[in-house]
Amino acid sequence: MAQQTDLSTFLRSRRAKVRPADIGLTNGHTVRRTQGLRREEVAASAGVSVDYYTRLEQGRERNPSIAVLESLATTLLLEGEERDHLFRLAAHTGNRAQATPPAPRAVRPAVRRLLDTVTPSPAYVLNRWNDMLAANPAGLALLAGLDEWPPARRNTVRYIFLHPTAPTLFEDWGSIAHNAVAHLHAMEGLLPGAPALQTLVDELSEQSQEFRALWQQHDVRSLSTGRKLLNHPNVGRMALTYEVLDITNDHQRLVIYQAPVGTVDHDSMMLLNLVNPSAETTAERPRRRSDQR
Repeated sequence: MAQQTDLSTFLRSRRAKVRPADIGLTNGHTVRRTQGLRREEVAASAGVSVDYYTRLEQGRERNPSIAVLESLATTLLLEGEERDHLFRLAAHTGNRAQATPPAPRAVRPAVRRLLDTVTPSPAYVLNRWNDMLAANPAGLALLAGLDEWPPARRNTVRYIFLHPTAPTLFEDWGSIAHNAVAHLHAMEGLLPGAPALQTLVDELSEQSQEFRALWQQHDVRSLSTGRKLLNHPNVGRMALTYEVLDITNDHQRLVIYQAPVGTVDHDSMMLLNLVNPSAETTAERPRRRSDQR
């Protein structure tokens, strides 16, 4: 058997999530031992041979055509990001994609000024695998205890699974954790084999049973907006909405939290600006001229 690929693993995970009734098949009177669809059911519905589909799932076939991918996406009920993810994995597996250049860690001065401009709203800059590259004071204080870690370890996914404060900070920790892992899978499709991303996945898989279980589900989701309920140890309970804005050409994202003015949530958010993190709030901040004298 050939070595498993990201494509073959993703196909198996999606097949397990589709019930026969979802695509118009009946179970009959046969006892099913397979979770989800059988390989032969996927093959028949997608219009390919069972042998061909088996080779795809075993990693022995690495160059499916666009037509085959379209059929598989329809059979496995893939839409939106999951469909795009399938096509990206197929391209990378078949060596049809160009290598993605390394994402810069340096945050441009104009983006740093944006962090100051949106104050008092908590805000920070992340790269594709969620390293925190810069933050305003409220942004760092929002993730209580993150300032205890050195800048190089400040990663929001690592925080969710490995920091002892995270499970009590996030009122819906399970949903937050699931979305964080689904986001990493989305990034995996964009950055196949990226050493920093693989190192993070290996670390979290080793140290967190919860992460390992979620990673094996292969769910895919990019985060752009949402709402979080937090029980912050310094300012109390608050509900904040967030927006994720892509920073053009830098493979970075600006995350900004907000609450309506005049609400208790806004008051709690404002109090974050009075929390004094114990370490530098913006990772890799350029040295000021006065510091170089």
